[in-house]
Amino acid sequence: MKILALCLFILTYVLMIALPKCRPWVAVASGALYIILGYVNPVEALASIDYNVLLMLAGTMGTVSLFIQSKMPNRMAEMLLEKMPNVMWAAAVMSLFAGVVSAFVDNVATVLMLAPVGLAIASKLGISPVPLLISIAVSSNLQGAATLVGDTTSIMLGGYAGMNFLDFFFREGKPRIFWAVELGALATIPIVLFIFRKQREPVHLMERTEVTDYVPTVLLGGTVLLLIVASFIPNTPDMINGYICVGVFLVGVVYTLLRDKSAHSVKRAFSEIDYPTLCLLAGLFVVIEGITQAGIIDEISQLFVRLGGNNLFLLYTVRVCGGVFISAFVDNIPYVATMLPVVSGIAASTGAPALLLYFGLLIGATLGGNITPVGASANITAIGILRRQGYEVSTKEFMRIGVPFTLAAVLVGYLFCWLVWA
Repeated sequence: MKILALCLFILTYVLMIALPKCRPWVAVASGALYIILGYVNPVEALASIDYNVLLMLAGTMGTVSLFIQSKMPNRMAEMLLEKMPNVMWAAAVMSLFAGVVSAFVDNVATVLMLAPVGLAIASKLGISPVPLLISIAVSSNLQGAATLVGDTTSIMLGGYAGMNFLDFFFREGKPRIFWAVELGALATIPIVLFIFRKQREPVHLMERTEVTDYVPTVLLGGTVLLLIVASFIPNTPDMINGYICVGVFLVGVVYTLLRDKSAHSVKRAFSEIDYPTLCLLAGLFVVIEGITQAGIIDEISQLFVRLGGNNLFLLYTVRVCGGVFISAFVDNIPYVATMLPVVSGIAASTGAPALLLYFGLLIGATLGGNITPVGASANITAIGILRRQGYEVSTKEFMRIGVPFTLAAVLVGYLFCWLVWA
């Protein structure tokens, strides 16, 4: 039975890689098979789904849609660019700004927000928008790991390890993964400047974007503030973060309906919630429960323990480097969903600090997706936007930016977490 469970798990991954557009339905079908084959019963399957994670994702995506429709992100980017002396520095600032936004907004949404600004700058100056949009994409993917709400993988880690919003900043008097990611982001600025070193044309924006409504900005800020406040309140419900994110979004829905007297903006916000990703996660939660019940997770944990022995540095290095390599070719959501219980098992078996291994997993898996154009949804989104503009991006062209960007960010984050948490 254990061999069958493992074969089904491998087949699930193979199909998700081979059929990227069908990944959610592959995960759901695989979860159903684990139930049918008796590895997990329906009650256990429903209990294994982390509804807090799903509610956080859905609520944040909805609020972000209202935020984008208000045109505030474009205006914020323009305010920064107006201060830049030339394209080289504009590219560096756009990249860094994309990362800052992505620490609180979904990576794909960040690319969708800022891509039009990048395209407008490139069009005005008569230069290729390809390197600019790639820089925006890889930076947004990088800093998504900085906070609890920045990326699906961060939300998953927070839910699994019981972390609140502030746990990504400080705990036990020590700086946490937010600072590792930010230092990694700073390390990438010289790389962006080098890539754009020949682009010294002055930046002149054609026109200023008019912000149509400031309330969505307040709502998005309110979401972050409420998550921080909730982290200080003891004995809160397990799903408090999900309730906050959905609750703020529903406030935005009611406000928008009252303001517009029309459901158009609300329909758009609901339509931009990534339902396939929610289905993907729900299916994966059941799959992982199935292989856990079958003993596969324990076997994988013991394999990593045998590879690393009692050497904490080796265990940590394997987690980071393995994450970078695998996430370069496989979307980091299913990878992180699978590895979270494995990391927990390794920590329990060896006595290694779980936080260090969790952060190593997140650094490798999230930042590693920047190596190739298929390693992260933000990258795929940017390439799709460029394709619609008539620009075909080769893997070589993408990796010319993605590889040095990834190496710089991963190395800094890897060393920081080791020095602080080992």
